[in-house]
Amino acid sequence: MSDKTFHHVSNRWDEAEVAKLDPLARLVYRSNKLGEDQRITNTGGGNTSSKLVEIDPLTGKKVEIMWVKGSGGDLRTSKKENFSSLYQEKLLALQEIYAARPERGVKSAAEDEMVAMYGHCTYNLNPRAPSIDTPLHSFIPYKHVDHTHPNAAIAVAATARSAELTREIYGDELVHTPWLRPGFELGLVMQEICRRHPRARGIMMGQHGLINWSNEDRECYFLTLELIERAARYIEKKYAERGGDRAAFGGAVHASLPEAARRQVLARLLPWLRGQVSRERRFIATVQDDDSILLFVNSKEAPRLAELGTSCPDHFLRTKIKPLYVPLDTEMTAAFSEKSFDRFMANVKERLAQGLKQYRADYDQYYHRCRRPDSPAMRDPNPTIILIPGIGMIGWGKDKSESRVTTEFYNCAVEVMRGAEAIDRYIALPQQEAFDIEYWPLEEAKLRRMPPEKELARQVIVIIGAGSGIGREVAHRLAREGAHIVCVDVKLESAQNTARELTDKLGVGVGIAGTGISGCGPAIGLACDITSRPSVRAMLEQVALAYGGFDSIVITAGIFFAPDTTGHIPDDKWDLTFRVNVTGSYIVADEAAAMWREQGLPGNLVLTTSANAVVPKKGSLAYDTSKAAANHLVRELAIELAPLVRVNGVAPATVVQGSAMFPRERVISSLVKYDIAYSEDESTDTLTQKLAKFYADRTLTRSPITPADQAEAFFLLVSSRLSKTTGQVLTVDGGLHEAFLR
Repeated sequence: MSDKTFHHVSNRWDEAEVAKLDPLARLVYRSNKLGEDQRITNTGGGNTSSKLVEIDPLTGKKVEIMWVKGSGGDLRTSKKENFSSLYQEKLLALQEIYAARPERGVKSAAEDEMVAMYGHCTYNLNPRAPSIDTPLHSFIPYKHVDHTHPNAAIAVAATARSAELTREIYGDELVHTPWLRPGFELGLVMQEICRRHPRARGIMMGQHGLINWSNEDRECYFLTLELIERAARYIEKKYAERGGDRAAFGGAVHASLPEAARRQVLARLLPWLRGQVSRERRFIATVQDDDSILLFVNSKEAPRLAELGTSCPDHFLRTKIKPLYVPLDTEMTAAFSEKSFDRFMANVKERLAQGLKQYRADYDQYYHRCRRPDSPAMRDPNPTIILIPGIGMIGWGKDKSESRVTTEFYNCAVEVMRGAEAIDRYIALPQQEAFDIEYWPLEEAKLRRMPPEKELARQVIVIIGAGSGIGREVAHRLAREGAHIVCVDVKLESAQNTARELTDKLGVGVGIAGTGISGCGPAIGLACDITSRPSVRAMLEQVALAYGGFDSIVITAGIFFAPDTTGHIPDDKWDLTFRVNVTGSYIVADEAAAMWREQGLPGNLVLTTSANAVVPKKGSLAYDTSKAAANHLVRELAIELAPLVRVNGVAPATVVQGSAMFPRERVISSLVKYDIAYSEDESTDTLTQKLAKFYADRTLTRSPITPADQAEAFFLLVSSRLSKTTGQVLTVDGGLHEAFLR
């Protein structure tokens, strides 16, 4: 290009920064900068390589080593340890072994067996497993190679006239090759292309992506940008000539619901829908309803294009062979109003139920039509992408990260279809080819190598009172077991602080626009006043928008008021004690019950009561009687919510250390009450330890009770370990004989 200004990709190369790096670090740098721009490659997609001179650890001689992004890595986040290192000479020698196999070919056993041979070429005992794209990089006779999945390039690659368009856009700089599954055979094809076309700078891989090369890493990086920019500019010119957004995908036939209405519909719809798609295994949702996705789902051609499915193999490994498009009548979206809300919801559910039934049947037929003798068993037949006119897109995955990436991938697919339709006609991979990728034994082996899911994986657990004390400890405990945690507190800042602690440990990706909750990842922080039904309802609706629904609710929120100087509890404090400790739990249970029933998935509700509920004593009349009521509320709710939801309680004895209910003034008040010597100039920690020791000495175990002790009890009750236990209160009090059952 004569104009080196990039409009469709970002130039992130910093010459001063690169100058400080060694050759391998430069490869990592180049990879990260390419991966940071999702217009260049999708999460986990593409790979880069450099052929560098290294010292052989056995001979001490210089050897040529190819460093290439290994299996399972992501360009944006890859470090040195994410790259495989292989002897280039040994990789090239594998061609003789492959040529000697009589059954060689892209779908042959010999092709797949070559993957195991890459391990014999490993340099310096590098444990990173090589990618199936390894021969593509090795057999191209240039030092640096970039293989990317840019939407603009795939749009060209996924058209009926892909070869002609490649020549029109790139001349002889890029050579088109028809679709071929990544692997050894494709590497040989690319090697031959390089031999026959010495002036070529890259290859347009039919229905797949882009690969290009150079003997200088900086030049390779900028070549990648330039090639993508050229395709994007060509597409945008044609797109504008055809009418732009107004005419995209054949033009709009549906009207988008107003944003507030979309939120209202999704909050009601998602728990039901989560139950429908989670019949085999639970799924977590990501919602997208921004302008770009609404442009697609509202269009005339959306049903046709959705049925074709995606083109790039990286896409349909996540999005499956095709999404579920829900065919609504145009009058439904155009005439939506508050008055028609219930009728609209009933119609959408009916169409979704029909669509899901047909999708499962279609997937079953697709599997049995395309399966091969060595194909793995059929996977979950439910869709991972659902498209609803007027509403947007819902992606599903085993966790928030996967559902977010699945949604990201279909965004890429939409952008590919937009570009392809602007310049020609979009085509998808033949179903047999798609099946051979989706059910490739090598992909199945990769899935089996993944660590087993944690005990609370796929679960969404709402913890009310997570801002401090026991609730915060429970949040950390359940997150370690793989649960998605909704941290709820009357103070938003406290809830968000706990959520931030969890995401710092667990990691969090970039939030998808349109969810209404920024940066939604494995944990979020929300505010809620459980004494207010509208507040509880709003909080649960936010949970539905963030994750699709929830599985368990843990309530640790509570309040304690000491009597005044006369020994009495004022009426307003008595009332507030019962509203927080009893009525609030009832409101939460009552509002959650509707969503649990909509989901139809087994759930758990765990309340926090107290050993004080059965041990009367002076000085805590309101608190103790409220906890006694909470004990019975556990039993009543267990009956009300059975058989779908198990309801249990945890009854701590006094937890002093780490509890928000014991500020310094209450600690001192208790020390005075129990005639425990103290000094005003002692630190709060010292005073707290004195009080904790006093309470511990009253128990049979003589050990202070901590929030972590309580967290273990909550974990047991929300897990399946006590799956036949409901209506019970589990006491964690160190052994208070006064509280023994009687």
